[in-house]
Amino acid sequence: MKNRRSQQGASATEGSSSPKPTRAEKVARNRQALLRSGERVVGEVGYEEASISRISEGAGLGTGTFYKHFQSRQSFFDVLLPSVGEELLEEVREQIKGSRNVMEMEETGFRGFFDFLTRHPGFYRLVNEAEVAAPSAFDNHIGNLAKHYMKALKRSLSNGEIEGYDERELEVIVFVLMAARFYIYLRFSKAGKKAQHIPEWVIQAYMKFVFRGLKGKG
Repeated sequence: MKNRRSQQGASATEGSSSPKPTRAEKVARNRQALLRSGERVVGEVGYEEASISRISEGAGLGTGTFYKHFQSRQSFFDVLLPSVGEELLEEVREQIKGSRNVMEMEETGFRGFFDFLTRHPGFYRLVNEAEVAAPSAFDNHIGNLAKHYMKALKRSLSNGEIEGYDERELEVIVFVLMAARFYIYLRFSKAGKKAQHIPEWVIQAYMKFVFRGLKGKG
């Protein structure tokens, strides 16, 4: 009986024990918690009202921890949007992996983008207000998005999937498609402080436009 209790106790101890996070893991976790909280706070109240105490509290951390990671509120804002933007890019990269052609890639990426918005409803406030509140972050973010988009379209141009354009003109196409996402969001996705899935017919209309634009000639 005693042995059975001892074995049960040992099993319970083994089952409940988990390795403690290393100092580096704690640091990374706290930094990510601050960025996640900053995204929520700015999305809700804007950059101007996003105080250090508000951001720290939202992350469940003290302001002292904030200053261990960021020198100031502005230095935090300067990395916030590029960080969220990189998360968006990473998600979309995973989703478009294995796409058979540029049209499949564009539709999958378009759907993935709006899926991201439903889980990050403050994203566009983060982007739009950054042009004034964190201009270096804004430029960094837009440049990063455009660079990855250009890389994908150049590959499609080389493969003969895009017709009627030279490489220089692809940058125009990239910014047209990036702008289209914003206005489609405003008209068909934005619902107060939330973002909802856009109707299927809107996706198909967008893809019809893209197909005719990229496959047309002259």
